[in-house]
Amino acid sequence: MAERPSLYEGPPLVFDQILLSPRAAHPFSLTVQRGETVVVIGDEDGLGMLGQLALALELPRAGHCLVLGTDLSDLSGTERLAFRRRVGYLPAGDGLLQNLSLRDNVALPLRFGSTAASKEIEGRVEVMMAAGRIGKIGGLRPAQASEEERRRTAMVRSLAFDPSLLILEQPFDGLSSRVAGELLTLARGGEEASGARRSVLITCQELPPVLHNRVERIYRLARQGALELEPA
Repeated sequence: MAERPSLYEGPPLVFDQILLSPRAAHPFSLTVQRGETVVVIGDEDGLGMLGQLALALELPRAGHCLVLGTDLSDLSGTERLAFRRRVGYLPAGDGLLQNLSLRDNVALPLRFGSTAASKEIEGRVEVMMAAGRIGKIGGLRPAQASEEERRRTAMVRSLAFDPSLLILEQPFDGLSSRVAGELLTLARGGEEASGARRSVLITCQELPPVLHNRVERIYRLARQGALELEPA
């Protein structure tokens, strides 16, 4: 397999001279360092491509995308599928399966993507749901839950394999500042001397102002792919 050893200590995510859309006049380059939360704001079509590229759901038209030290273009389709388990992903909306309970949505990646015993999985799910403050509503279907409850569930599910890198698309839309702050804390995975325990890339149209001083960098994706650093 082409991926680097798990002890890789370089930047978890590197976009190098990527063209995000056929109309992009500027190549997109961005590095997310270990322990950083980086936000890219915008409403351009290419914004939604960042998560697709980081998960190798799409391959770059030009340039390179390095995830945990691996150039995803070098992987076979089977290797890409296995590699995605190393990256947490919260899609825009919530991506929950409507025919499953919230608990089963959280457990789904572990049941199909790990060799853990059922008892071990259930224990992990209990801990995760308690951390996301959804432990008492696990039996609800998504249609029975509030938007906040669905978003909390989707966030918890994205952390199923305790990834070191997390990609969040529109994670705070429609949420109060308090809930957005709680979800950011959960995403970062706790603080260490060198920064957060996880590296996080957030793409959104706007970031709640209360979170601006809790992330390391904020960029705006301007027209034709230009990336502009937002003032602190």
